Amino acid sequence: MKNYLGRIVLLVEDYEKSANFYETNFGFKRIFDVTTDVGQRFLHIGSEPLDSLGIWFLKADTKRQRERVGNQTGEQPTMVIYTTEIEALYERLKSNGVKLKTEIIKTPEYAFLHCYDLDGNEIVVTELKE
Repeated sequence: MKNYLGRIVLLVEDYEKSANFYETNFGFKRIFDVTTDVGQRFLHIGSEPLDSLGIWFLKADTKRQRERVGNQTGEQPTMVIYTTEIEALYERLKSNGVKLKTEIIKTPEYAFLHCYDLDGNEIVVTELKE
């Protein structure tokens, strides 16, 4: 038996804007994008390999869901994204106008920064040292 994480679920205001944010800034790709005959859309994005952890966007439809967009984790970070080139990614985020909470913080074991996506979800970006 093999168990592994598949997708984290994010409530979003707009599927396309959210997907474009992660594609443009983190290089993620659309893994799965289907709209059912009743109009429900399933949009998953992520990186290679395709069975690795990814994000499943769900459009916030109800008042309660819309209140949760950008704050599903009670003002704590929503996710951690690992990178092998934090300096280059930091420059990309800055040039794309991504809201940054911190500059790069370096320790002997890792470097990290915090930023926000379009919906206000806090993301921790981390580069682990070899």
